Amino acid sequence: MTKKMYKNINQHYIQPSFKMVWHWQKERQTKKKDFSYQVPVTATPEIDFIHSNQSKPTITWIGHSTFFIQINGKNILTDPVWAKRLSFFKRLSPPGINLDELPPIDYILISHNHYDHLHLASIKKLKGNPIFLVPAGLGRWFVRRGFKDTAMFDWWGSLNQDGMRLTFVPAEHWSRRTMTDTNRSHWGGWVIECDGQPTIYFAGDSGYFEGFRSIGEHFDIDYSLMPIGSYEPEWFMGPQHVTPRDAVRAYLESGGKFMIPMHYGAFYLSDETPKEALDAMYTAWSEERLDPGRLLVPKLGETIRI
Repeated sequence: MTKKMYKNINQHYIQPSFKMVWHWQKERQTKKKDFSYQVPVTATPEIDFIHSNQSKPTITWIGHSTFFIQINGKNILTDPVWAKRLSFFKRLSPPGINLDELPPIDYILISHNHYDHLHLASIKKLKGNPIFLVPAGLGRWFVRRGFKDTAMFDWWGSLNQDGMRLTFVPAEHWSRRTMTDTNRSHWGGWVIECDGQPTIYFAGDSGYFEGFRSIGEHFDIDYSLMPIGSYEPEWFMGPQHVTPRDAVRAYLESGGKFMIPMHYGAFYLSDETPKEALDAMYTAWSEERLDPGRLLVPKLGETIRI
């Protein structure tokens, strides 16, 4: 029986090839970049507050695409990664809160299976008995590793539980953890809805595509968590990662009231520096003449009351 292959909405999407990777790595050797800038870390993470909080919706940026979200009395994590290195590269900035400082987790939302979004050692150490919400095709990976409470979702599939609706939404990306499983599991983002509470859109990992507008038409989004990093060189990264300018465009099309940037500053995944990504985002925001108060840029470990 042939295993299912997952595809993007954009039928002209260009899948990264090994030849493209080789050309990029050759090009990369000619660049000299200053990676000395580190994303600021809050000096006083609110550990006691997040342990006792049962009513106030919050978003805490741990780093990269890892957020700790509290809503309706539940603790949610997105793409939990506390890894100190990826491949040969050490982490550029530390997680904003240590893994063992978190309270028990109720739900874990996985966007896709790339190593900077799914780290086995991290999820093994989490407290609680979380429900894993994962893309279609990825459930078996979790069950084989002992995570029995796992639910798989295709795009637009939802879980309605604990007064929340958690919906898996499209992204333009791809998946692979081994040499033989390319696109054998899906990829996407998540929308968290709860009556009387802000709606949160976690975009996952994505190139720019028309799906951002469709997501905005389906949901009344308050907070859009948008990736801004891993975009240089654009000839290689463009199909799979938005630039900061396109992240702002995607935020506008998603209809979010506030934007929180992510997917920058933690790992050496591409050629731009964390400072370049932030500067490009601020420039795009200014050129669109958007309200500066609607761009929330948390420090690592900072808790935003939403």
